Amino acid sequence: MATLVTGMAGFIGMAVAERLLARGERVIGVDSFNDYYDPQLKEDRLAHLARQFGERTVCHRIDFADMEALNSAVAGEEIDRIIHLGAQAGVRYSLQNPHAYVRSNLMGHVNVLEMARHRGVRHLVYASSSSVYGGNTQLPFRVEDRVDHPVSLYAATKRADELMSETYAHLYRLPQTGLRFFTVYGPWGRPDMAPWLFTDAILGGRPIKVFGEGRMSRDFTYIDDIVSGVVAAHDHPPADDGAIKAGGSAGPHRVYNIGNNRAEELGRFIAVLEAACGRTAVRDYQPMQPGDVRATYADIDAIQRDLGYAPTTPIDVGLPAFVEWFRGYKAI
Repeated sequence: MATLVTGMAGFIGMAVAERLLARGERVIGVDSFNDYYDPQLKEDRLAHLARQFGERTVCHRIDFADMEALNSAVAGEEIDRIIHLGAQAGVRYSLQNPHAYVRSNLMGHVNVLEMARHRGVRHLVYASSSSVYGGNTQLPFRVEDRVDHPVSLYAATKRADELMSETYAHLYRLPQTGLRFFTVYGPWGRPDMAPWLFTDAILGGRPIKVFGEGRMSRDFTYIDDIVSGVVAAHDHPPADDGAIKAGGSAGPHRVYNIGNNRAEELGRFIAVLEAACGRTAVRDYQPMQPGDVRATYADIDAIQRDLGYAPTTPIDVGLPAFVEWFRGYKAI
């Protein structure tokens, strides 16, 4: 039996696949290798896996929003679990290219649900996002909070994914776990996110754009902690016992926040990066951008209680680790 990982060449997908492969599991990946950011980074992630696991690294280059291509890629494979991490990411980009989000995040999610249903998989873990909390101002964000006022199309598609998953859990008793990720960072991270953008600019002596006049805060979560939460969810499918689960479902479907349980002000985040880089940032203060929110902060009580999730990496440790990796990757 194997686990299918969508978005395996992505940041979180590669790290999850690495953890599963390291403990001897069979993993089959799919990824579209789109050009939202430089596909070479995705190639390099897969090469990183191949150096460790050789021919055990299997990743099909297909768009999972194409149902025929998805079925063809895994034809003949015995898949009993799915970790669905592939998606069109990015809040601001959703203002420029909404159709990419509809295709990947909506059609793609339905395709994965259909595959899981028809193959009778034991568990589907899927990526949601802290963005679903929209303009909520009550902190920390709790999975019991209302999430029906998204402030970006990206957030709306992720909330729609949760609702579709709830429907499939109800109709087909498909066991599922949705994970609302909070600002994931670390080695092999995405180049459109603040750690990469800021580190690249600071080391290159260029100004950094600080949105929200620097008065924003985020629950920054290190990649190793995220992977531990994903794998813990993967290993423990929800029971179909009629009990109310995290997120409110009586079906075999639960939703968790997965964050660091700590909101860090952007100013402190930059200060830690400056110390790790050994240089002072030139700050170019910008207003809030459409679709952005002022603060995020995860209440992780539910996932701690049910799965023993306990993040261990503060930004004082995680950001220097990212900078060290970045220097090596860019040979700076």
